[in-house]
Amino acid sequence: MQWGKVEITGINTSELKVLKEQEKIELLKKIKDGDKKAREQLIEGNLRLVLSVIQRFTNRGENLDDLFQVGCIGLIKAIDNFDITLNVRFSTYAVPMIIGEIRRYLRDNNSIRVSRSMRDTAYHAMQMREEIQNELNREATIEEIAERLNLPVSQVVIAIEAIVEPISLYEPVYADGGDTIYVMDQISDRSTESDWIDELLMKEAIKNLSPREKRILNMRFMQGKTQMEVANEVGISQAQVSRLEKGAIKKIKDH
Repeated sequence: MQWGKVEITGINTSELKVLKEQEKIELLKKIKDGDKKAREQLIEGNLRLVLSVIQRFTNRGENLDDLFQVGCIGLIKAIDNFDITLNVRFSTYAVPMIIGEIRRYLRDNNSIRVSRSMRDTAYHAMQMREEIQNELNREATIEEIAERLNLPVSQVVIAIEAIVEPISLYEPVYADGGDTIYVMDQISDRSTESDWIDELLMKEAIKNLSPREKRILNMRFMQGKTQMEVANEVGISQAQVSRLEKGAIKKIKDH
């Protein structure tokens, strides 16, 4: 595979059109009105996005044509489920969908076999988690999932863990210009970043921070919220939260 010109499943990606964000939104609006041609144009206009995602999986020995086709399935799901009323870039929504589809493919074709019954339990648990989240408008606990499935908590935990593919905390999940979000940025953490400084020094150092920076650090490290939760409350993107958080921490370290 070479950058610029890549032949995958009979498609020369160097000749593919790259759509601007506004063009994507216009096509998405037409798709909602049932325009099938607009759907095809949006798929073709995002094939390079699929290609950029499968670069992360090139060292696994998998057939790139297969990964590309699976990634396209994720892209199509993203197109069909994207909410144009949300103030979110389409690529921000599509990339995790494409990655998730590829990981499901790799998981189901893994040489380490998980029993069908355990896999079924895991899938039922994940479906139940989504149902509970939609019903209660919050993340479901493992105890709630187990109770509704009428299964022991330990059985649900083992089943879910069995189908999860280990990933690095430093694996990037999204990048927008210079703002890269890693797996570790999406995990709630109450201690790792605060261990390096004493509480008194912290109070002195945060005096130089802006009100927004103070609020973000408070929600992240005092309340233990994820960057996505902070972004929703503050009304900015997760990438902006990541940048402001890292900038504020740097100011404190410099102080």
